[in-house]
Order: sequence, then structure tokens, then C-alpha cells
Amino acid sequence: MRFEKEENRCPLRRSKDERVLQASVREEKKLLVENSKLKKDIDDLKKLLHDTQKRKAVKLHQERVLTATIASKTALLGETTPLSQTAQSTRSETSSAHTRHDGRRRRERRGLDAAHLNSSESACALMREQKPDVSRLDLRVGRILDVRKHPDSVSLYVQEVELGEPAPRTVVSGLTNHMPPEQLVGRLVVLLCNVRPVKVRGVQSQARLLCAVNQEIMEPLTPPTAAQPGDRITFQNYPGEPEKELNPKQRIWERLQPDLCTDAKGVATYKGVAFEVRGKGLCRAPSISNGGIK
Repeated sequence: MRFEKEENRCPLRRSKDERVLQASVREEKKLLVENSKLKKDIDDLKKLLHDTQKRKAVKLHQERVLTATIASKTALLGETTPLSQTAQSTRSETSSAHTRHDGRRRRERRGLDAAHLNSSESACALMREQKPDVSRLDLRVGRILDVRKHPDSVSLYVQEVELGEPAPRTVVSGLTNHMPPEQLVGRLVVLLCNVRPVKVRGVQSQARLLCAVNQEIMEPLTPPTAAQPGDRITFQNYPGEPEKELNPKQRIWERLQPDLCTDAKGVATYKGVAFEVRGKGLCRAPSISNGGIK
């Protein structure tokens, strides 16, 4: 009698075991799906963390460059944000983002793409600031109309120079020990025109007169004879446009000056590329070869 009761209970026990097994399989599948989702979320978080750190690195580098230029130093200075704080902040932001609906997530991704584009543009601008070239200088042909001695300095001339503008510019130069005034009046010269006007011993100078120099003499660079006041001086392989005004804190002129010189034939050059008035000829120093330019 007892044996018959146990036989009757066996199907019930088997049915219960099957249900437990099926429930276990379903739970396992559910865990696999959840694990896959969690893995994808972790990969997304890692990507967002990497992108955020990259953007912060670019911003930090810009701050260092700005600090260095203000201090007139070559070393980059700045404070770095601890990685752990950055990661914690990023995880908090991304965790919050994953709780929003899919439409909001897509908008955030579009915003991230725009941020990447802005970062690329900022990086390009930063690279241009780090490695300036001669195209940033506004070099033009001028004609000296008048020369007089500086009222407060025996070593300086005050010149009025025509540049094809409505009015001539006043330019202060240190040529009194190298050339008499009569040799300067009417002469074509090369001027750096996008420097910030500055007072020199009480007289405001509105441009910089470029001269060739060696250990003994200094003389103005001479444009080609066919040039006219206002003609721009250009350089092959450096097609960029000059800045409206050079920022003195960036010291662009000072950083470019070591690469400016006259070659063995007296032609004014930047890294071996000649000063050229397009279609009219090259700029030269009348008597100084292999000299500097200041």
C-alpha cells in the first residue's frame, strides 16, 4: 500500500522538478541578457569617459599655453585635475544620462559630436598659435614722405610713411647713426603694419620699419622698383592671411624674427623663402648679405 502511494507521487515530483529546471533556464537566459546589456553600458561609459578626458586635456593644454605666453616663458604651466575626480564626475553624468529616454540620449550624442568638432577646431587654433609662421605678419610696401629727428632722442628718426591709406603713418626708427635723412625721403621701404601702436619716447609709432643688419651697419629693406605703397609682401608656401593686429602677449614677431635674414645675394627671406611683391619682384638689402632682419 505504501509502495503504491509513492509511485503515485513520482509524477508530481517529476513535474515539479521540470518546472524548477525551466525556471532556472529562464532565469539564466534573463541573466545573460542583463549581463550583455550591462557590458554594453560599461563600454559606453568607458567611451564617454575617454572622450571627456580628451576634451579636458585639450582645454587644460590651452590654459597652459595661455599662461606661458603671458609670462613670456616657453614652459607650459597649469594645474591638472585628478583622474579619479574626473572619472567619478563622468560616471555620475553618464549614469544619469542612461536613465533618460532614447530620444534624449540621441540628442546628447549629437551634442557630443558637436563638442568633438569644436575640440578639433580648438586644437587647430591652438596648433596655429604654438607654431606661427610669417603669413601672420602684415608686411607692406611704404614710401617715406618726411623724416625728422625725434625731439627727445638723438638716435631716433620720426618718419611719415605713405602706405596707400587715407593718411600716412608715423613710424619711429633708429637709423640716425646709419643714414642721413635725405637718403630716406622718397625711398620705398618694407613695414610691419599689424603691430599695436606704441609710444616711443613720447611719439606714437604706428608701424615697424624692417631693416637688414650686420655687426657694422643697418639699412632699410628695399622693395622692387615697380612696387607701389600699399602692395602686400607675400611668401611662397605660406598662403595664410595676416592677423588684423598682433597680440603682444603672444610675441609673434619675436618668435619669427630668428628665421628672418638676408641670403648670400642680399634677398630678404623667411626660412629660405623670399620676401616677394607678387608679379613685381623680390625685396632686398642694398649692401648686406647673410645678415639679420629687425
